[in-house]
Amino acid sequence: MKNAAVAGFAAGVAMMVGGALGAISRFDPPSGAPPGALDESSPEETMNPMIGGQAMLPGRGIMDNIAASPMHGRLAAALKKSGVAAALGANAQFTLFAPTDAALSAEADPKTSLKTSLARRMSYLIVPGKYDSQALLRMIGEAGGEVRLHTAEGGVLLARMNGPTNIALMDEKGDVADIAIYDIRARNGIVHVIDHALEPSGSPRQIAAK
Repeated sequence: MKNAAVAGFAAGVAMMVGGALGAISRFDPPSGAPPGALDESSPEETMNPMIGGQAMLPGRGIMDNIAASPMHGRLAAALKKSGVAAALGANAQFTLFAPTDAALSAEADPKTSLKTSLARRMSYLIVPGKYDSQALLRMIGEAGGEVRLHTAEGGVLLARMNGPTNIALMDEKGDVADIAIYDIRARNGIVHVIDHALEPSGSPRQIAAK
């Protein structure tokens, strides 16, 4: 079910950007992920941290909360222009690592980036599945200190501890971002706010669905 939902996500993005992204299929939870990594609790049962003084409502979708955030105007615009925002409407759960406006790189500026390039960068910030901070901490511990998260772009983010309590993410270029705000729950997943942009390396991946 999860693979089918993620394939649908990728197919939706591919359609939005004229087939620039191939269908993606290899998105099982990373090795060492506990059975509870996919949190199926009702979003209405929890309270979210605010972003920039703005309430983030657990009953809304990921895109609705990002669009309401005063710190994520550029990210919201980039997700919409790339087609990834529409693909997030798939009947599945996702984890979005959301750089703030200050952190989002100039290369991901929706005013200047090509749609295909923007789709790659935006899809790289999304991990299929719902991974809150507790799930990430368990996965890191069970994997021996570092866990590979497979992104919707087809690449990998490395999650590891930065100090006793904070989780850091490393992209394929070696750039590191800390999670600044954890566990913003939405109807279709989780948002973690990060303090630096994360980007894939190399050429666009074309992964055929099995």
